[in-house]
Amino acid sequence: MSVTQLKMMALVAIVLLMAGCASPKSAERDAETGKAVAEALAGRHLRISVRSMNPFRYASRTVAYGYYLEIKGDTLESRLPYMGQVHQTAAISPEGLNFEAPIIGYSETRPKKGLTRIELSVRTREDLYHYILEIYDSGSAFIRVRGQNRDSISFDGSCDV
Repeated sequence: MSVTQLKMMALVAIVLLMAGCASPKSAERDAETGKAVAEALAGRHLRISVRSMNPFRYASRTVAYGYYLEIKGDTLESRLPYMGQVHQTAAISPEGLNFEAPIIGYSETRPKKGLTRIELSVRTREDLYHYILEIYDSGSAFIRVRGQNRDSISFDGSCDV
């Protein structure tokens, strides 16, 4: 065997050894997270902490701590920043997507293994919003918000489980 082949075999052995050591703990942790996410979805009590926003007309940005979206039964609490164009300014608050409102439409599907998609609508005094939440069993989440009077915006975050 050549030196290159020996190095390659040693590298493969190290990778397999490391994967064998890490797998049981990470698999157990992934299973616990998946179970917690499933319980939160079943109880319709889910909180997603946001770490970045992706405005329609601007570059993606990391957001400060404290922004979140929470489903509490039949109520949505949205504490999200907003950056984008507002189409009707008379009744629009400059404070972003900050409100608590009853959910007027809700559907939940599993389009593929490990992913739950929730589509919901809420009406505030300012606008009618349609939210699409993509929640992975790993706890990561993606939020899209579309309003009738605002540009769309999306957020990346994780479930607080």
